[in-house]
Amino acid sequence: MTKLKTILIMATMLITLNVYAKTDPIYTSFFSSVAAGGSDVVAYFTDENAVEGDSNYSFEYKDVEWRFSNEENLEAFKVNPAKFAPQYGGYCAWAVSQGYTAKGNPEIWRVVDGKLYLNYNDEVQADWLKDIPGFISAANTNWPKLLAE
Repeated sequence: MTKLKTILIMATMLITLNVYAKTDPIYTSFFSSVAAGGSDVVAYFTDENAVEGDSNYSFEYKDVEWRFSNEENLEAFKVNPAKFAPQYGGYCAWAVSQGYTAKGNPEIWRVVDGKLYLNYNDEVQADWLKDIPGFISAANTNWPKLLAE
């Protein structure tokens, strides 16, 4: 079997597996097991800013690694991860409201009623900001169905 043919077969298998795979409850990029793109999710609340996490301050929650910028934020997350983890597992909140998943960008975010929401990009967030309560309601309805697919 030629090398090219082997690569094509493997690529087809990966695509097929990806199509039939259930939605992971926490978004990580394809070759990563780090949540929120490595951002410190506690910092969105304490610093009101996206802050890069440090692998020296990491914690495994829901089978993925979460990183923090300091020990204090790490400990706060350990005490109450649900308080700080992004909604819909860090997928784009607007996409979930539309009935599908897309990656959430840790640089495009908003805290609403004490909960962290990520969006795919600035344009998507601009649409999401037009009706946050409506989109959150729709996403809350869609999220369990997306996890079951």
